[in-house]
Amino acid sequence: QVQLVAAGGGLVQAGGSLRLSCAASGRTSSTYAMAWFRQAPGNEREFVAVVSWCGTRTNYADSVKGRFTIPRGNAKNTVYLQMTSLKPEESAVYYCGARYGYGRVVVDDYDYWGQGTQVTVSS
Repeated sequence: QVQLVAAGGGLVQAGGSLRLSCAASGRTSSTYAMAWFRQAPGNEREFVAVVSWCGTRTNYADSVKGRFTIPRGNAKNTVYLQMTSLKPEESAVYYCGARYGYGRVVVDDYDYWGQGTQVTVSS
């Protein structure tokens, strides 16, 4: 079991930046990928970014490439989502997910989820 706690959401103006964090605890001795997804009201949860266990492999949704990064902490149990040039349509609850093994971009492939953190981008 892996427990995830997300933090860092808030209100930011369009064009601004925000950094989210997600800390993992529990059975963290095995290798696991971590990812960020987001869900706006009325929409399905969508993939944003994923990072491998070692932190060297990343993948991003096309809509965030060049603006978001997903660094992983040196201790491997923390992942961040650094967001820049935020847009109002990116207002959503951001969730971090974890899965043992390789990173994936599909929601159903993730076994563990954090509680979500609200990001609101004002125009």
